[in-house]
Amino acid sequence: MEVEQMGVRYKDRAEAGRRLAEALPQFRENRSTIVLGLARGGVPVAAATAEALSLPFGAVLVRKLGIPGRDETAFGALAWSQGDVLRIVNKPIKELILSRGISQAALDAVEAHERTELLRRADEYPGIGHDLHGKTVILVDDGLATGATMRAAVEAVRAGGASTVISAVPVASLEGTSSLARVCDFVLPLHIPGKFHAVGAFYEEFGQLTDADVVSQLGG
Repeated sequence: MEVEQMGVRYKDRAEAGRRLAEALPQFRENRSTIVLGLARGGVPVAAATAEALSLPFGAVLVRKLGIPGRDETAFGALAWSQGDVLRIVNKPIKELILSRGISQAALDAVEAHERTELLRRADEYPGIGHDLHGKTVILVDDGLATGATMRAAVEAVRAGGASTVISAVPVASLEGTSSLARVCDFVLPLHIPGKFHAVGAFYEEFGQLTDADVVSQLGG
């Protein structure tokens, strides 16, 4: 793990995935291990990691519950797990934003919207139904800010029977890393910047991914 002050670290998500693979050589060709990318942004990172390690690959569906007016900051997250929607909420953040005038109805509207989108993707995305019982699951995203979506993904794969859960990301905030350490067997952030503003700041190319991009990489 390396602490960096600032600067672009990766050309694109594929390069970031290959760099993650270099830090996980012990899992190469391990038949009890699978790499799952958080859709959407984590899928191309996970695809490159899995290819480099000769491991099976798929996706876990997650949706951030963003604070109204500050969508990048999450008060919780949703995840898809074998037909069920799992929900986690950061209670201190939720209580804080309610105390500052954001209504419960506004938060409910965010959750309803994200739940609808999650269910839509569950109907359309391949590669989300792998048997995880007894497996080591490496969860991969393009970066970790608050850690809300990754925590939801951890709950989803635990519910699916994973025996060991590893969170691996190219860049992470210290806050997000600390929160994940409490729920994962191991957390691997390649870089923890001194000042974390946005995941995209650490990539030269960080375009938005479409459904078609993700479905194509998942083999649909």
